[in-house]
Amino acid sequence: MQATEVKALLEESISGSRVLVEGEGCDFRLTVISDQFEGALPVKRQQMVYKHLNELIASGAIHAVTMTTLTPSEAERQA
Repeated sequence: MQATEVKALLEESISGSRVLVEGEGCDFRLTVISDQFEGALPVKRQQMVYKHLNELIASGAIHAVTMTTLTPSEAERQA
């Protein structure tokens, strides 16, 4: 699986999101920025992302995922 494929999948699945992906093969580091995370606890945010990756994880196409989930205002503060 390529980083560009993971990016495209998540940006299509989580409307209005911006996704940064590092890694290749089956080990990825993600930064997902979305308005949909507003008011959600970190675990809920991760669940929102994992639901789109679960099938790929189950098949072995993705083995390891590390992620940071941010709202646009949180991302702006970190910049």
